[in-house]
Amino acid sequence: QVQLVESGGGLVQTGGSLRLSCAASGRAFGTYNMGWFRQAPGKEREFVASILWKTETTYYADSVKGRFTISRDNAKNTLYLQMSSLKPEDTAVYYCAARRPINTQYDYWGQGTQVTVSS
Repeated sequence: QVQLVESGGGLVQTGGSLRLSCAASGRAFGTYNMGWFRQAPGKEREFVASILWKTETTYYADSVKGRFTISRDNAKNTLYLQMSSLKPEDTAVYYCAARRPINTQYDYWGQGTQVTVSS
């Protein structure tokens, strides 16, 4: 079992930056693939970024590539999302998620943190 708690959301102006954190508790955080997702009002949840546990290979949605950076600190059981050059369309609730490598779907989800980008 893994518990995930996001933090770091808030209100920022267009062009600004934020860093989201996701604190994980439970066993073997370092062996889970981790991801960030977001959901804007009236829209479906969408993939933002992910990082593999073993190689730390990263993947990004085209909409955030070059602006967002996902990273993890296994010693601190924490996942990060550094967001820069923020746009109003980045406004959403951001969720972190954990997935066992053998699974195709994410097993655990946090409660989300709101990010609002003002124009």
